[in-house]
Amino acid sequence: MSDIFREVDEEVRRDKALQFWSKHQTLFVALAIAIVAASAGWRFYKDGERAKAEAAGARYEAALQLSRENKSVEADAAFQEIIKTAPAGYALLARFRGAADVAVTDQTKAVEIYDALAADAKIPALLQDVARLRAATLRLDQADAAEVKRRLEPLAQAGAPFRNSARELLAYAALKADDFEAAGRWLDQIVVDLQAPAGLRQRAETLLGLVAASKTR
Repeated sequence: MSDIFREVDEEVRRDKALQFWSKHQTLFVALAIAIVAASAGWRFYKDGERAKAEAAGARYEAALQLSRENKSVEADAAFQEIIKTAPAGYALLARFRGAADVAVTDQTKAVEIYDALAADAKIPALLQDVARLRAATLRLDQADAAEVKRRLEPLAQAGAPFRNSARELLAYAALKADDFEAAGRWLDQIVVDLQAPAGLRQRAETLLGLVAASKTR
């Protein structure tokens, strides 16, 4: 008797399943098609992005080659085209490399490019600091003490990634202005910073000797 009831129960469940499938089969088929289409679309998108990146990489290498061959006009045009049309990563690389090339012949324009990069909140903070440091380096010989401090002191604070490079530049600017006290303070900060590169610390120690000698004159 129990077998009969079990068979009846199975028949009822089977009928309900068939009814459910008949009622909702269109929805399930549409959902399956949507999943397959989404998967194919994502693969198509990724393949397209990969192709764009590969093309941009080739164009960037070509622009670098023009730069190595000292074809500055052609290189600048190539970098500008990459900036306008390439994916974000290569466009950013082109902005930095283009600025470096421009600095060879037009430091004022290069500083403008680096300042624009430093002010661009869409790029990583570390790269903004790189741009600030490059701009300050280019301005070091022409800028007055106030401009040098404005550009470099925020980069020279404890914990800043390029603090010791900024401190070294600030020390040079102070020496240029015959401000030996300020130069000594910046150089001391480099020497006592255990994370400062060894070569930079050695230069700082050497300059500290010159500062000490100048104070005794």
